[in-house]
Amino acid sequence: MHILRPKALRKGDTIGLVSPSSHCVHPERIEQAVRYIEKNGYRVEPSRYLNRIDTDPAIADSHKLHDLHGMFGNPAIQAIICLRGGAGASRLLKHIDYSLIAANPKILVGYSDITALSMAVFAKTGLISFSGPMLSTELYRPTPYTEEHFWGMLTTPSHALSIRNNENHAISCISPGRAEGTLIGGNLSVLSSMIGTPYLPSFSGSLLFIEDINEQAYRIDRMLSHLSNAGLLHECGGVLLGQFTGEKECPLEEEQRLQHIFRYYCNSGEIQGPVMRGLSYGHIHDLMTLPVGARFRMEISEQGEFFLGATAPVIEG
Repeated sequence: MHILRPKALRKGDTIGLVSPSSHCVHPERIEQAVRYIEKNGYRVEPSRYLNRIDTDPAIADSHKLHDLHGMFGNPAIQAIICLRGGAGASRLLKHIDYSLIAANPKILVGYSDITALSMAVFAKTGLISFSGPMLSTELYRPTPYTEEHFWGMLTTPSHALSIRNNENHAISCISPGRAEGTLIGGNLSVLSSMIGTPYLPSFSGSLLFIEDINEQAYRIDRMLSHLSNAGLLHECGGVLLGQFTGEKECPLEEEQRLQHIFRYYCNSGEIQGPVMRGLSYGHIHDLMTLPVGARFRMEISEQGEFFLGATAPVIEG
């Protein structure tokens, strides 16, 4: 597959705003995020149907596709940031004009339900996108760590060569080793639902990163077994486990179940490469930005010494 790298953001560039998934019930957050982006030296262009609510999926999808295609087709737009996750992006996949996107490669940012969009865009076009903060979930009030990784990844070609985990997220080694491959992944629930579709990229030799929110251990196990039964876990060169969080604090017993589940898939031989846990990625305040489709290297020791970095710049300088 030919890999497309988007151009780096420069001060004065215009950033388009789209909402391919759910709407936001806090419109003031959108205003705050716009002010934040403008304060950092960029212009902002909201799409026509940004945060539009329509209970008819057919109408909602036509609005979402109009905005997404409009932003990729507009030469005045250098980057596109999604409003939030939720649901709905998967319905768009078979209607997207991928040739339009391939002809106009540019930065696309979003995570959670946007995992469906980033996976499909990479599978169909080879365009590197960015799994990272969104308007109404992080960028209306980002933490310093989130800011550093977001702007660094989108503006500085060398930033991705070495990614620093947040000091508050403890790293543990489930299986030590070193691996290199294409970085793919996102939300586990969304990723699992894409199995068997033509919108999921190859897992062969990949570095898979996953996270989820409000999912009990038995559901995480069910989704991992789906990946396992489809032969996808076995194809991975390495796995990076992000934050598996919930709205309420995770009970110790549930956390122990999760740890046993992760180790089970390693000890069973399903995952043959290195596996780490604790990546600063997920539905969390301190969120790193990860380039989906970029060539990366990971290394984790028994003692938890960890390295993650791209083998080449992921954006054009």
